[in-house]
Amino acid sequence: MQELAGKVAVVTGAGSGIGLALARRLSAEGMRVALADVEPNRLAEAALGLVDAGADPLHVLVQPTDVRLADEVDALADRVFAEWGQVDLLANNAGVFVGGFLWERPAADLEWVLGVNLWGILHGIRAFVPRMIAQDTEGHVVDTCSIAGLLGTPYAGPYGISKFAALAATEALAADLALVGSKVKVTALCPGMVATDIAVGSEGHRPAELATDPTEDQAFVNEVLVEVTAQGIDPAEVAGMVVDAVRHERFLLLTHPHHADALVERARQLARGVLPERGDFT
Repeated sequence: MQELAGKVAVVTGAGSGIGLALARRLSAEGMRVALADVEPNRLAEAALGLVDAGADPLHVLVQPTDVRLADEVDALADRVFAEWGQVDLLANNAGVFVGGFLWERPAADLEWVLGVNLWGILHGIRAFVPRMIAQDTEGHVVDTCSIAGLLGTPYAGPYGISKFAALAATEALAADLALVGSKVKVTALCPGMVATDIAVGSEGHRPAELATDPTEDQAFVNEVLVEVTAQGIDPAEVAGMVVDAVRHERFLLLTHPHHADALVERARQLARGVLPERGDFT
C-alpha cells in the first residue's frame, strides 16, 4: 500500500508509546486515524495532540476500548466503518507486560497478559479483516508482536508466551490472506527495546478483577525493564519503520539489526536440540 493520504487507519494502544507515535505518523501522512486505548484520559490527550499538530478534527476518531473484550473491539470496528466507510490499515498494537518466574505467576496474570497481547489481536482480526477483505482494495494489518515473540528469555514467561502466540497468529493471518489472493498484507512488528512506559504503565491498566499481589521476582524484572527501556530507541523511529514496512509489504519488521543474527543463531541451536541461549533484547 504505497499511498496513505486520504485513507483510514485504526490504532489500538494509541494513548502512549509506539501506538501514540504511530498514530502521529499516520496522521502526518494524511490518513484519517481512529485511536483506541483502555485509558480515556490518555486517549483524549493523544487526539488533541494530533489536532494541534495540524490534523483536521474530523479526521480523528476516539474510542475507549479494552481489547480483551470482543464486544468492545466489535464496537470500535462498527463505529469506524459507520463513520468513515472503510479501514485500510489496522494496527493491533495494544500491549502490557507481566514478568517473573512462570511457576510463581497466578492464573490472573496469564489471563490478563494473554487477554491484551493475544486476544486483543485476535479480536481485531475478526472484527476488521473480513470487512477489509470485502473492500477489495489494498490494505494492511500490523500486529505488534515484540522481539520477545522470537527470542525466549527468563523472567518473562507470561509476556513471552503471549508474544510467541501473537506472532503465530500474525503468520497464520498472512498465510491465509495470501492463500485466498487478498489485497490485504500483513506485518509482524517485533520491536526490541523502545523508550516506552510499558514497565511501569502496564499495571495501571490491569482490571481490578485480575489484580494480584506483587512478588520479588516480578519486581526484579520490572526494575530491569525500566532501566533498559529508558535506553531504547524513540517510538517515533519505530513508527517510521512501520510506514516503510507497509509500503514495501514487509512481513517481519525487526527494529534492531542485530536481532536478525540472534534469530539465526537461535534456529541453529534449536536444530541441534539444545536450549537456546538467552535472547538479547537490547
